[in-house]
Amino acid sequence: EMGVQGIFTRSLDIALLNNKIDLAVHSMKDVPTQLPEGIAQAAVLKRASWKDLLIYKGEHFIFDDKLAAADCIIATSSIRRKAQWLNRYPHHSIENLRGNVNTRLRKLEESNWNGAIFAAAGLERIALRPENSVELDWMLPAPAQGAITVACRTNDISLLQTCNTFNDTNTDLCTKIERDFLRALLGGCSTPISALAQVSENQVHFRGNILSVDGKHKVEIDKTIQLSEAAGIGKIYAAELLANGGQEIADGIQKKGPSD
Repeated sequence: EMGVQGIFTRSLDIALLNNKIDLAVHSMKDVPTQLPEGIAQAAVLKRASWKDLLIYKGEHFIFDDKLAAADCIIATSSIRRKAQWLNRYPHHSIENLRGNVNTRLRKLEESNWNGAIFAAAGLERIALRPENSVELDWMLPAPAQGAITVACRTNDISLLQTCNTFNDTNTDLCTKIERDFLRALLGGCSTPISALAQVSENQVHFRGNILSVDGKHKVEIDKTIQLSEAAGIGKIYAAELLANGGQEIADGIQKKGPSD
């Protein structure tokens, strides 16, 4: 089932191909890893926060051993977030949460939930991050989370060249690694697969994982490589993860389907 963001992304692609618009701006994590024929990535903007946030009810939310055993209810529509949360807090319950940001914030306020998970970048870009929130540093993001991409028609050479002038090289590289990793594993964005590549001092640090939908099984990878050797490593790391236990999880997801 295609989510609201997926429908919006596809509608912009159609408008591009029909020459109704010349540029499309997307949240990159919502863009399919394979672009439609005739559409090219023109630029990637400098990445905002890649982190997920927990917006909690009450005055505070303490992450400790007691929390793991508590009967908490956490809301999210993302099976990636659900899987990682249940892997860490298996006694918790997960409720489905859909709608735009304002709708989700209202549902949280009106519910008996203990908290809900949001992308930090999405809230911060529209100045809606509340004080009763905490960054989930331990939760790996969706591939390309926090990045904005610009697309145009493949044959619009002049516009491609113009957009290249504001392309952020490091974000472009890191998001390509992450999306190559995703595509080599399962290919879709609606899966419990996470990836994060970061550039620092001429090195690329990559972390990725795949979990079963119920969070009970997790296989992860953590690598550092020289920046000069980083081309193509997303596919290489995906193959290594599959060979080290990830294949069984991937097969299980494909058999059951990545439904919420």
